[in-house]
Amino acid sequence: MVGANGAGKSTLLKLLAGVEEPQAGNVTLSPADAFVGWLPQEHERVPGETVAEYIGRRTGCAEATRRMEAAALALADPEAAAGGADPGDVYATALDRWLASGAADLDERLPVVLAELGLDLDGPLTADRAEQTLMTSLSGGQAARVGLAALLLSRFDVVLLDEPTNDLDLDGLERLEEFVRGLRGGVVLVSHDREFLARSVTRVLELDLAQGANRVYGGGYDAYLEERATVRRHLREKYDEFAEKKADLVSRARTQREWSSQGVRNAMKKSPDNDKIKRKASTESSEKQAQKVRQMESRIARLEEVEEPRKEWQLVFTIGAAPRSSSVVSTLSGAVVRQGEFTLGPVSLQVNAGERIGITGPNGAGKSTLLRTLLGRRRPDEGTASLGPSVQIGEIDQARSLLAGPEPLAAAFERVVPELASGEVRTLLAKFGLRAEHVNRPAGELSPGERTRAGLAVLQAQGVNLLVLDEPTNHLDLPAIEQLEQALEGYEGTLLLVTHDRRMLATVRTDRHWRVDAGTVTEA
Repeated sequence: MVGANGAGKSTLLKLLAGVEEPQAGNVTLSPADAFVGWLPQEHERVPGETVAEYIGRRTGCAEATRRMEAAALALADPEAAAGGADPGDVYATALDRWLASGAADLDERLPVVLAELGLDLDGPLTADRAEQTLMTSLSGGQAARVGLAALLLSRFDVVLLDEPTNDLDLDGLERLEEFVRGLRGGVVLVSHDREFLARSVTRVLELDLAQGANRVYGGGYDAYLEERATVRRHLREKYDEFAEKKADLVSRARTQREWSSQGVRNAMKKSPDNDKIKRKASTESSEKQAQKVRQMESRIARLEEVEEPRKEWQLVFTIGAAPRSSSVVSTLSGAVVRQGEFTLGPVSLQVNAGERIGITGPNGAGKSTLLRTLLGRRRPDEGTASLGPSVQIGEIDQARSLLAGPEPLAAAFERVVPELASGEVRTLLAKFGLRAEHVNRPAGELSPGERTRAGLAVLQAQGVNLLVLDEPTNHLDLPAIEQLEQALEGYEGTLLLVTHDRRMLATVRTDRHWRVDAGTVTEA
């Protein structure tokens, strides 16, 4: 499913999952006992939840186990059975679901999958350790791999996925693609990762917010893009043809009315009262003109009305430019950074003014640590790091932390960009689709997509000569991603781009490529 933010993609997934009930119509499941897995996008990890508990919840095994145990208790005490249902039937159904969920051998399968994904927390993450390790203790990359593990361990008949690619590295994306393509029952997914869609889906449902319509396209994602362009071109051509024909008929009818009125006036001026023959001829001529007008108006009324295709709201922006920085933007010389058991380096790098550098690597390899060190936000434990003079940094970090917390969005934005007046701030945020209902809410309560758009607004408002983007496409819809790519094409300053979006890597112009892996940085 594709469509602009707010088109209703997540709501439709909830209806399909049975989490929400439709206000009209109905949703049917065939067969009625199909095991449907709804895996919503989760931005926060539940405090106190262990890795094993998280996986049990996400795979449906925990709920299946709970129902089977409750059915077993009812079977042992038939008088406690609720609803008059046969306890034996209830237990048989619960047991079937428990077995289908894979709960019986989840403990054996869990450490194998975690090991395959490279999740090693100071040693192998065994089933016992998974029962003890809290999700909140994991890094973002580690949590993403646990989320992928839950998906790979699930045994749903049909899977409903909401933004499953967020925070996954390239290896994780390839595993997810293999999983999706191997599902026998099928999958309905929402994603803004264009390459993932191109490799994984066979049909595309577009929820068109502008037109208030939906349409299913066959043939995969790239075929959808071509067919959508053709459909939109035909709709525009059909409307233009209708509008041109209607305008021509209206113009001709107006001319006929003017001729008819002019004829009557001329007849009254030139024909004497006693010239009955001329007066009659003039009257007949005027009636003929009036009849032509009525015929023209009738033709206009019989035209089949064609509605003008409504234009989608588009995010159009540029990245504010600052005066050129020093020729050397940032330098690392033998830099070593230690964080617990993880070590980055030693790294010796130099970023020059105007360079455009793409940075890739697995989750947890040290990309964000490298960025913090380059920007002077983390002093190396060994070696040196220096940031050049006149460097004006613009950044969208992976956590979208620039605009967060309890402060209202408008106030937080004014604090970051104090040179803008309150009215200018609201006007700018509205351009990025953030209106009154957004600007007065605490910034931390906004969705990640909304905070990302607010971060893009900051980039337009500020002068920037060093732009740092850490997974910028996460949480952005497809039109916004395409607009960001266009804005990057016109940006002339220094660029550090960390992304796993393969189409963005292919689209955005870069002249250097760093690969970070296990704390080492190599240049491709």
